[in-house]
This record gives sequence, structure tokens and C-alpha cells, in this order.
Amino acid sequence: MDLIFNRIAPGKDPVRKDPEKKKNPFAELSFLIFSAIAVIAGGICYSKGKEAFCSGLDASWSMFLTVAPRMIAALLMAGFAEVLVPKDLITKWIGERSGLRGILIATLAGILTPGGPMISFPLIAALFKLGADMGPLVGYLTAWELLGVQRIIVWEIPFMGMKFASLRFLVSLGLPILAGVIAKRLVLYFGEAPKSGKR
Repeated sequence: MDLIFNRIAPGKDPVRKDPEKKKNPFAELSFLIFSAIAVIAGGICYSKGKEAFCSGLDASWSMFLTVAPRMIAALLMAGFAEVLVPKDLITKWIGERSGLRGILIATLAGILTPGGPMISFPLIAALFKLGADMGPLVGYLTAWELLGVQRIIVWEIPFMGMKFASLRFLVSLGLPILAGVIAKRLVLYFGEAPKSGKR
């Protein structure tokens, strides 16, 4: 295990790069693609009549009102966490030198994190900026997706029963740890090579 977790020299993170100037979000490729799709879909709706076009706008506005409050709250939470949580604390427990311990801690946090992606992904982004390593981040996200306690209680047990939920939880328990270890290994091999020229 030491070979997996200690091949990066201290202070070197092969994924993170030096801070760059903030990019214009309206020039991002993903924004341009989604905007183009929205314009095309809007044009198709309009060709079917103004009533269909207005119905589409009304549905979009309703979804925005549903999603926006939670999204704003999640972004505020992530932003404040980025300021309030000491960077040294994140580096110590789930940073690049945290090893298997960091992946285990992140996995447990992912299991216990409630809510949907509007909570987990802003939190992941904040932790990354604070110095969290790829291994723990992958472990956290995998645990949240596969083993989230809230999802098991609210959905899995009522629909599939305790026996199925318990079995699936047990057989999936090692997957976030495995994913975190593999992620860390891949970062070592496909990230920036150390100055010595060795991987």
C-alpha cells in the first residue's frame, strides 16, 4: 500500500495546477452546447405554435423555481465551507499524503452525506479547492452514490426490503475504497511526471 500512496513527492500534486485567471462561464464549451440545444428545442416548440412555446417556457420557469433555492443554498454552503474550514485540516485528513486513511474517512463521509447532487457536488468542489486528494474525493463520491444512508432508508428498504438493502450495502461496501485506490494509482501514472523523470 505504501507504494501506492507515497510515490508522489511531498507538496507535489499531479492534478492541480497553478491558479489561473477566472474563465468566462459564458464562453465554456458545455454552456455553448446546452445553449445551442435549448435554442434548437425552443425553435421546434415555436414551430408547433406559440402555445407550445409558452408551455415550454412555463415548465422551464417552474423547474428553475424548484431547483434554484436549493442550488443557491448549496453553493453558499460550499463557499462558506471553503473559507471557514482550515486548509491544513483538509490536507491532513484527506490530502495527498492521507493515504488509505483519507479514503476511508471520505468513504464514511459519503455514506452519511444526505441530499442529492446539488449538495454533494458543490461540497466536492470546495474540498478539492481546499486541498483534498483525488483518491478521497473519488471514494467520497462513489460512497455517496452507492451507499448513501438516506437513499437506502427512503427508497431501497421500502421498495426492496431490508434483506435486499443489507445485502447490496455489504457487497458494495468495498467499492468506494477500491475506486479511491485506483483513482490515486491512475493519478500517479497519468498525472505530471516528477522532475526526476520517474513515475
